[in-house]
Amino acid sequence: MSTFPTSTIVHPTVLLSVVDHYNRVAKDTNKRVVGALLGSNNKGVVDVSNCYGLPFEEDETNPNIWFLDHNFHENMFAMFKKINARENVVGWYSTGPKIRPADQDINELFRRYTPNPVMVIIDVAPKELGIPTKSYVTVEEINKDTSESTMRFQHIPSSIDAVEAEEICIEHLLRDVKDSSISSLTTQITDKKISLKHLLTNLQEMQHYLKLVCDGTLPQNHQIIGYIQDIINLSPNLNANEISKSFAVQNNDTMSVIYLSSMIRSIIALHNLIINKTANREAEKKADIINSTPPTSATSPSVSDKGKEKEQNAFNGADKPSKQA
Repeated sequence: MSTFPTSTIVHPTVLLSVVDHYNRVAKDTNKRVVGALLGSNNKGVVDVSNCYGLPFEEDETNPNIWFLDHNFHENMFAMFKKINARENVVGWYSTGPKIRPADQDINELFRRYTPNPVMVIIDVAPKELGIPTKSYVTVEEINKDTSESTMRFQHIPSSIDAVEAEEICIEHLLRDVKDSSISSLTTQITDKKISLKHLLTNLQEMQHYLKLVCDGTLPQNHQIIGYIQDIINLSPNLNANEISKSFAVQNNDTMSVIYLSSMIRSIIALHNLIINKTANREAEKKADIINSTPPTSATSPSVSDKGKEKEQNAFNGADKPSKQA
């Protein structure tokens, strides 16, 4: 029996496969796609390294009516097992973007193949900052009044990790996707803006949590409070004049280097453009000279040919006998 999942690690190849599945099946629609997740469970850490899509349909008017081809799933898993015997079914994925009423029944279907399946909701069009994955497991909840047990989804931490081969592949993909017309200065400013916005979101989330703890709405969690204290202690004191001056000097030096690099890049591009135009102009001149030269006619005889023809006629006339003789 596998260990109960406590966290998940999703590989980039899984994200690419899910996005490709969504674009082929449900792009520009309100539908979602569902598939199986393959990987391993190492002491509660579920490592999702592969996946494949499954034929899935559900009624838009009645969410409790759905169809999932588990025969297709069993055949696909048998073929994947021949390629990599270490990969097992660890759960299933959905493009959500939220939990739906039929997800509990789908999760129970996957219990046939793994005792503790993980449901990973992957947002193919994320609008918020952060990783586009959310992982859930089902836990049993007992009602104190009726003593009835029900299953509900519980969120577990998820992260994105890659092996060396995947990192190289992602770098090549990003290199092809990257727009070469955008300068490095613009890219760096955009990245810093996104990072600061993400930092602000996390700080607001910590502030909201501490406010709920102070109001008594949530109980104190010493582990979370300890993490927040470590973050505050590691943060630099920007009120000190020396630190502020050091940050300003370093920032100015960095921006100066970036500005000079952008200027040099622009000058080199302009220089190459001028050289290219000059070369094209010289090539056009040579082509015009070649086209303007009159070609030698094959039908009109030259002066030397006319002289040879006269000599031949005189020679032929000397050979003929005179009629008077």
